[in-house]
Amino acid sequence: MVIFKKINEIKSYLSLQAAKGDKIGFIPTMGALHAGHISLIQKAKESNMLPVCSIFVNPTQFNDKRDLEKYPVSIDADIELLLNAGCGVLFLPDVEEIYPGGESHTRTYDFGYLDTILEGAKRPGHFKGVGQVVGRLLEIIGPNELYLGQKDYQQCMVIRKLAARMGLENLNIIFCKTIRESDGLAMSSRNRRLSEPQRAVAGLIYQCLVSIQSKQNISDFAIVKKECEDLLTAKGFEPDYIAIADARDLTLLEDYNGNIPMIALIAAKIGEIRLIDNMLL
Repeated sequence: MVIFKKINEIKSYLSLQAAKGDKIGFIPTMGALHAGHISLIQKAKESNMLPVCSIFVNPTQFNDKRDLEKYPVSIDADIELLLNAGCGVLFLPDVEEIYPGGESHTRTYDFGYLDTILEGAKRPGHFKGVGQVVGRLLEIIGPNELYLGQKDYQQCMVIRKLAARMGLENLNIIFCKTIRESDGLAMSSRNRRLSEPQRAVAGLIYQCLVSIQSKQNISDFAIVKKECEDLLTAKGFEPDYIAIADARDLTLLEDYNGNIPMIALIAAKIGEIRLIDNMLL
């Protein structure tokens, strides 16, 4: 695996690889890697792509700076995981490299409706920051395929709109299934911050998603939503939202609609840790 910290160096290297016929499969991350990230590397390899991973904790997407300060960092362990997974290239830039003119001088994008609901409503400015950094990374890496984990479904939709805004019609964006722990908890870097008692109940979010899915033909969503809210609250969670939406564009739904593809989405805090998850219905 080749590691780069400078934009000009990685761009030169990837240009040479492209000239040799390599196709680039890009996996952007913020580090603290786990099996979910590694599954994206494996997807790129299965598609005969040169797997290129970035690790950059992007300051502009944290609306709560305390969350940024507590974000887990484990570069040495991350590098070992990527080596064992067969990653070809790792990009490890610092903040000045990504934002040489300062964070406020980087291009931003309008995501419209997607920025007003769910994560957009609960974390003002979050998707603006996501657009800033992913836009920069796409310009630098110039991938053929982009691999994203479905756990951050709304973010996936935002990045798909970002690619359209950037005119990247030839970029193939692949949403990959969420990788879960044995109790259903979606793998996330934030899980490392859970205490043992919190971790013991964290799988309830997945159980709620399963309940939403299984009751779609036998109950009103409002009833199922209240059941999930009560269950989570009883176990110490503070639910931010429990919602169902059109999976194609995230239009929020009042009730189940069997005529369209749907997705259920949950965000809930336990202590200081905020967990999100979703499930296609």
